[in-house]
Amino acid sequence: MPRGAWLAVIALVLIVLPFGLKGYTIYVLSIAGANILAAVGLNLLMGYAGQVSIGQAAFLAIGGYTSALLMTRLGLEFWLAFPLAGLLTGATGLILFIPALRLSAIYLAIATLGFGAAVQQLIPLPYWSAIFGGHQGIKVPRPHLGSFVFDTDLELYYLTLVIVLVLLAMSWNVARSYIGRAFIALRDKPAAAEALGINPTRYKAYAFVLSAFLTGIAGALQAHLVGHISPGEFGLGKSIEIFAMVILGGIGSLPGSILGAVFLTFLPHWLEQAKLLYTFLYGAALVLVIIFMPYGVWGFFVRLYYRFPAMQKLFPKGA
Repeated sequence: MPRGAWLAVIALVLIVLPFGLKGYTIYVLSIAGANILAAVGLNLLMGYAGQVSIGQAAFLAIGGYTSALLMTRLGLEFWLAFPLAGLLTGATGLILFIPALRLSAIYLAIATLGFGAAVQQLIPLPYWSAIFGGHQGIKVPRPHLGSFVFDTDLELYYLTLVIVLVLLAMSWNVARSYIGRAFIALRDKPAAAEALGINPTRYKAYAFVLSAFLTGIAGALQAHLVGHISPGEFGLGKSIEIFAMVILGGIGSLPGSILGAVFLTFLPHWLEQAKLLYTFLYGAALVLVIIFMPYGVWGFFVRLYYRFPAMQKLFPKGA
């Protein structure tokens, strides 16, 4: 079957998927969409450009608070506040990149970790509690276009679906473009990439900005879906969760990011009945997947594809 036909089938499945599901499950699907954008953003930075970040929760917070404040304090429409939140977060990523320019590997990871901790501690300070709402946070209005308000779980799901598909298409095109190939070249063979005229500073900056932009959009989308935002949501645990989504799905693979984000979004809800065993089962599930799928979930499927000729006939390469 041609690739276009498969994409049409996937789109049809996503459109009819929420019918017959409970409202809460549809809501979790929408949250999974926001997590997909955050995971894809980190994968472009880490899996493609080779730059490690453990402070992505800070970009989620910046995007979420920016969109909420632009609507509640300045009265901007959602269609304007939402992209502005992503652009401001992208600019923040560029500012973070400048001092981190000479850092690499573990030092860069520590720097981003410190950035994430600083943002979480700065937001609830009493100096601007009137703006950010302190530890209690602030209420976030529902998205709206003109007089139409996306208020039900189904309406929010379709809004999320459109936003996620558009940004996934953009990310896919970037990954397959000259910019994506430059990312991979700098990750694998930096000296050879520079010899070919690829400017490492410029393309690493592109990676930081694009990753921050997507994560900021994810934070804004999540804030509007939940209807509330507070600094407690953006601790180290959230950054590690996004990091785990990338590793679990398959580093350097955008489909892997999607699978990892969906799996880790639903896993806590699948295990919620376990109560006291919840943390143990959550950790055990992650460890088992990583042990038996060292290349991630998507890498596991790819290896099966090349191992069994029947799958290659069913899904012809390049079709």
